[in-house]
Amino acid sequence: MHIRRYLHVSLAAAAVVILLKMLAWKLTGSVGFLSDAMESLVNVLAAGFALLMVSIAGRPPDADHPFGHTKAEYFSSGIEGLFIGLAAALILVEAAQRLIAPHPVHSVPVGVALIALATAVNGLVAAWMLKGAERLRSIVLEADARHLLADVWTSAGVMGGVVLVPLTGWLWLDPVVGILVALHILREAYQLVARSVDGLMDKSLPDVDLLAVEQLLEPYRSADVQFDHVRTRRAGTRRFVGMHMHMPAHWTLGQAARCRLAVEKTLMDAMPGIGLTIETLPQGEESHQEERSPREPMP
Repeated sequence: MHIRRYLHVSLAAAAVVILLKMLAWKLTGSVGFLSDAMESLVNVLAAGFALLMVSIAGRPPDADHPFGHTKAEYFSSGIEGLFIGLAAALILVEAAQRLIAPHPVHSVPVGVALIALATAVNGLVAAWMLKGAERLRSIVLEADARHLLADVWTSAGVMGGVVLVPLTGWLWLDPVVGILVALHILREAYQLVARSVDGLMDKSLPDVDLLAVEQLLEPYRSADVQFDHVRTRRAGTRRFVGMHMHMPAHWTLGQAARCRLAVEKTLMDAMPGIGLTIETLPQGEESHQEERSPREPMP
């Protein structure tokens, strides 16, 4: 299934959820339910923006973007994190005002039932999208799914607070729960923005992928063939690997090409869609334009 299909489902689910939560707020007058509805409104905006970014990321390479447009996905993740942070800030403002001037809540059972239904929709869609994100290696899907999971936590906390208000008579409990949940959402927002920045800064592939590359190269290492300057990066759903492959200077061009092609086939078969660059060099020689590795000490 394509990423856009997941996002279309997310957008439709977000629209249903916000209607349920707005109705719950109107019936109860709870600031917790209002903040929950506001957070869901951000879901709709974020899902729409994610669709736009995925459309851009899916464009083929061109003269100005020879490596494609897949990094557009990181903008979606970052913007979604900012949206979540904005929603949390608005919740904090509204909760603080209600803490200063508490108000009773009404029709609690009906309101809680509506929020519970909305939470179930969000939870199911989020779990489904996380599986899709893992399969497709999409940060956009992961960001949207974690946004929905943050909404699930919001709703769970709000429901607990609203249920306890009429039982205890503590009108301040409703806004306090809203504040606590808003702080949790802020943490989620920070993580999304941080991951977006890492992607835009060409962060290396995860350790599990690095280990896989090393294991795939190991059978080809010998007295004649060595590999170094193995570097990796990720751009959206695509993975890129570059390296130097050193061979004896007396090998013919045909021998060197056959060996390099064998390594390429092994890596590309094991890691479909990988962008691979192998620079062949004689043993003992290095490329003059090679940049100093960030792990090497300063001269």
